[in-house]
Amino acid sequence: MTRIRTRVSPGRIAAWALLVVALFATVFPFYWMVRTALTPAADLYTDSTGLVPDHPTMINFLRVLGLTSQEEAVAAGGSGAQVDFLRYLLNSVVYSGLIAVLQTLFCAMAGYAFARLRFPGRDLVFGVLIAALMVPPIFTVLPNFVLVKDLGWLNTFVGMVAPSVLMTPFAVFFLRQFFLSVPREVEEAAILDGVGPWGIFWRVVMPMTRGPLLTVGLTTTVWAWKDYLWPLLSGRDEETRVLTVALGIFQQQSPNTQPDWTGLMAGSALSVLPVLVLLILLGRRLVESLNFTGMK
Repeated sequence: MTRIRTRVSPGRIAAWALLVVALFATVFPFYWMVRTALTPAADLYTDSTGLVPDHPTMINFLRVLGLTSQEEAVAAGGSGAQVDFLRYLLNSVVYSGLIAVLQTLFCAMAGYAFARLRFPGRDLVFGVLIAALMVPPIFTVLPNFVLVKDLGWLNTFVGMVAPSVLMTPFAVFFLRQFFLSVPREVEEAAILDGVGPWGIFWRVVMPMTRGPLLTVGLTTTVWAWKDYLWPLLSGRDEETRVLTVALGIFQQQSPNTQPDWTGLMAGSALSVLPVLVLLILLGRRLVESLNFTGMK
C-alpha cells in the first residue's frame, strides 16, 4: 500500500502562523474585556495575571443593567455612577437600524442606476463617486455639524442619521457589481410582460440580490453600532444618547481618581452582544458575498 505524503511548504507554515497571530490579536481583547467584567473590582489589580479570575462574579453586569441598588453597587467596588443601559441600547438600535435600512435602500437604487440605466455622464459621475472613497470621513464632520445645527436638528434622531442615510461610495460600488451579474434576459422578459423600470428594480432585481443587500445592511449596522464621534456631537441629550456615548460618559462620571473599569468592561461586553449575534447568524452569507464580489 502506497502512502501519500503531503509536503508542507515553509510558505504554508508561515501563512498559518500569521493567521494564528491575527486570530489571537483579534479575539484576545474581547476575551480580556469579558474576563475583566467578571472580576470583582477589589481584585482588579491583585488578580490580573491569570486567564480566569480567582473569584468570578456577575455583580458588574447586574449593576450596569440597574439590577442593584446604589449602595450595593458601591459595596461591590463600583463608583456609584448610573447608566440607563436599556434606554441607551434602544437608542442604538433605532440609530443603527435607521441608517442600515435607509442607506441600503438608497445605495441599491444608485448601484442599479450605475449598472443598468443609460444617462449622460454616467461613467463620470460614477468615477467621482468612487474617488470620494479617498476622502477621510473626519473631513466631513465639521460641515455636517454646522448644517445640522443650522437646521435645528441637533439632539434629534433626524439630525443624527441625516449625514449617513443616503449612500456611501463603497456600498454603491459593491451593489453595482452584483447588479451587473443579473442576466439581462430576466429584465427583458419583465419588460415584455409590461413591467416598468421601477417594477423591474423592486420586483425582479431586488429579490435576486437579497444576499448582497443583506451584506450591506449588516456591515452598515456594525459601523453605525460602534460609531462614537458623530453621535457624541449631534445627540448628547438623554433622549437620543446611544450606548457608545453613554459608556464614555459613564467613565467620565466616576468620582474616584480612576474609572470604574469592571463596570465599564461589563457595559462594553453587553453592548457588543447584539452585533455579535448578527455576525454569527449572517457571517457566512457575508463572506460568500465578499468572495463573489472579488471575482467580478
